Amino acid sequence: MAALASVTLTPYIAGNDFRAPQSVKAILGPTNTGKTYFAIERMLAHPSGMIGLPLRLLAREVYQRCVERVGEQAVALVTGEERIVPAKPRYWVCTVEAMPTDIRVDCVAIDEIQVAIDFDRGHVFTDRILNARGTSETLLLGAATMAPVIRKLLPHADIVDRPRFSQLTYSGSKKISRQPARSAIVAFSARQVYAIAELIRRERGGAAVVMGALSPRTRNAQVELYQNGDVDFLVATDAIGMGLNLDIHHVAFADDSKFDGHTSRPLTAAELGQIAGRAGRHARNGTFGVTGGTEGFDEEMVVALETHDFEPIKVLQWRNNRLDFSSINALRDSLEMVPEHRSLTRVPVATDQHALEFVARNEAGQLARGLDGARLLWECCQIPDYQGISPANHGEIVTRIYSDLVKRGKVNEDWIAEQVRFCDNASGDIDTLSNRIRQIRTWTFVANRKNWLADPSHWREKTRDIEDRLSDALHERLTQRFVDRRTSVLLRHLKDKRMVSPEINSQGEVRLEGHLIGTLEGFRFTLAR
Repeated sequence: MAALASVTLTPYIAGNDFRAPQSVKAILGPTNTGKTYFAIERMLAHPSGMIGLPLRLLAREVYQRCVERVGEQAVALVTGEERIVPAKPRYWVCTVEAMPTDIRVDCVAIDEIQVAIDFDRGHVFTDRILNARGTSETLLLGAATMAPVIRKLLPHADIVDRPRFSQLTYSGSKKISRQPARSAIVAFSARQVYAIAELIRRERGGAAVVMGALSPRTRNAQVELYQNGDVDFLVATDAIGMGLNLDIHHVAFADDSKFDGHTSRPLTAAELGQIAGRAGRHARNGTFGVTGGTEGFDEEMVVALETHDFEPIKVLQWRNNRLDFSSINALRDSLEMVPEHRSLTRVPVATDQHALEFVARNEAGQLARGLDGARLLWECCQIPDYQGISPANHGEIVTRIYSDLVKRGKVNEDWIAEQVRFCDNASGDIDTLSNRIRQIRTWTFVANRKNWLADPSHWREKTRDIEDRLSDALHERLTQRFVDRRTSVLLRHLKDKRMVSPEINSQGEVRLEGHLIGTLEGFRFTLAR
């Protein structure tokens, strides 16, 4: 998601000199060290606070946890697609990109700071690392690989190493159908995830599916399938590597390379470690291995993953946040500025810059006159490309919205209604529903922009309702396709003797938890098909 880079955090640091002494604490370590839990506790110990999280899903989870502790009137939730802000919130739970930068709070925490190396989002995390500060306490949470670069950028920061609560060991290679119960099998494409889930359905009763492309509501429902024991297997992309706390005993890699949006490449040891570390939570040990034809890890890789000893991060992605809105050309030039510090590198051209170039080349670019025109254009360019369409197609959406805002003062109601109506259809297969969810997220984002729509409350409710219904339908399709309810119930019954006994009716039908298992005729049992 693109950052609202037009707003800086310079009030927190005089002159924006991130090398000046600061009261900053970096809490670093591998997965399962309780970093996020620690940050929540510290934030709630202050009269006010804000935490920036890497995922909308995780922000929702932390928001609910804070509400349970201090009440819903004290906590705000702000993401690109959701905004719950009571009258006087004391605590703000946000995605990193959506953190309000004009609010002073006692404690600020930024989670998963190693995302600062990401080509798409990294510059936002870097900006928060350098500039976001609480008046009393600032916490930077992330991987131990960030320690050297933090020391260079913030030499006065207090770095605290946190050890993992449990051990992680390598268990070698096993077939997909022979994976132990409570396993997560990791692949890096939807096609691969679906193929593995289908195999597990046939062989082991079913699997839950977790991918970054799923909406938070669908992911939560799929996770619940796994967590409550309906299925013993989770098939996932690297989406499980960040923020999801699951009861996983073993992680099996069905692939060790991925397409990162630019090229297909092998995963780094640190990336593998982030995912493998999901096995074993709290004091329970975990294991990891390979499956599905993936070559076993060499000894050096195994040692690195078991000891969490990875190559340190040396350079973070950066983009100038002091933007010049006097004209489009001035804005472009300010975006092209290079950092002065050797531990920072200018981020490659991002989606928002592609959108800016597209609009600047067409007729709408002539509308961006003066400070307000260029600033508004840049705000429109922040609309994320959830759909993964071409830069030109995404640029056309940005152009239409910007033109309406300049000419009409609001986005055309009939046009928005047409786009939303196209998404309002919960029929179709998994791919169709997934595509509609990606589309409705764009309009949810637009509905959450201040003063863009004549009736924003209506459109927020409308788009959220559509996304929820699409998400529920997608969860249902995934469960129908990848979970054999009958086999799943039988396997759970064999493991848990406390479950209800099978029922036999007058027709000889044998049912377990409402599922038809088979029929009994005398001493002959016939399995239901």
